[in-house]
Amino acid sequence: MRPPKDFFRPLAIGAPDPLSEVPSRPSRMIHFFDPSNPRMVAKVDDMAGQVDILLGNLEDAVPTESKEAARAGLVEVGRDFDHPGTQLWTRVNALDSPWVLDDLTTLVGEIGDRLDVVMVPKVEGPEDIHYVDRLLAQLEARAGLERPILVHAILETARGVAAVDDIALASPRMQGMSLGPADLAADRRMKTTRVGGGHPGYLVRSDPPVVDGQPDVDAERATAQQDLWHATVARMVDACVTAGIFPFYGPFGDIRDTVACTDQFRNAYLLGCVGAWTLHPVQVDIAARVFSPEPDEVAWARRVVEAMGDGSGAVMIDGKMQDDATFKQCQVVLALARQLAERDPDLAREYGL
Repeated sequence: MRPPKDFFRPLAIGAPDPLSEVPSRPSRMIHFFDPSNPRMVAKVDDMAGQVDILLGNLEDAVPTESKEAARAGLVEVGRDFDHPGTQLWTRVNALDSPWVLDDLTTLVGEIGDRLDVVMVPKVEGPEDIHYVDRLLAQLEARAGLERPILVHAILETARGVAAVDDIALASPRMQGMSLGPADLAADRRMKTTRVGGGHPGYLVRSDPPVVDGQPDVDAERATAQQDLWHATVARMVDACVTAGIFPFYGPFGDIRDTVACTDQFRNAYLLGCVGAWTLHPVQVDIAARVFSPEPDEVAWARRVVEAMGDGSGAVMIDGKMQDDATFKQCQVVLALARQLAERDPDLAREYGL
């Protein structure tokens, strides 16, 4: 760990200065595409106009024989990428793979000026971030880049979750983190084959009714399905907020079940995540809706902020007490609404901004 006096120094001679604050931009969805698939590449320009973040995936879902084609395809996409309102990210191969060094060397050298964030899979500790941090600085210096490329970590192992606080604070290059539920479930030996979402077997059951002074254990009892990922997402959110970076929910694998996808994304939104991964256009619409505040919520937040002035003291609005804490909550909602309104004219009209 670097001492505080050196934390914001470049890690290579000629590399750009690290950022002291991670830029806050609309990030409701990270939309994945396979750069080795010509059909997906042909849709990039259309999708870029619909999503906040477009990510060229080089890791999972790209067959071994297509790794080099995916890398070359992303270079071509990056060279032609001209969508100022949309971020361009990539997910490189894992740090223990034979492809990651070529991924980083090629992408930074060829399209480093277009690339906003490098997503690193299966991060297990701060040492993984330190390695990528130093390497990126060297490559940025060689390429003559004027701004640093940021790093996003995926939590996909139990060890990574255990080290989540140290990972979040490992570098000023850290942009955020995502939950990777499928790999994490396998690493934890969880007994589920679902990619994200709940499980019908993970539930709570009400106590049995009492009949003639005795519990009737054979009676029908109400049950409620629980969220397998609640504790991990909450832990990730706390680590990210502490470090001043951004938490994201990862993938939801059942493309057809839009209801459950909406529920999972909403849970993540309410817990503090700024966005989620989208694997299909139908999920883009869900993420855009769920990770944008409701107009009524924005209107209420505006009323509270306007009524409280500098945020001190307490006021009553519609029979509800508002104080410093609720003032801060409303500022969070208003800040997000203003940010999204600048990008989306329809939301600007709905929000009255």
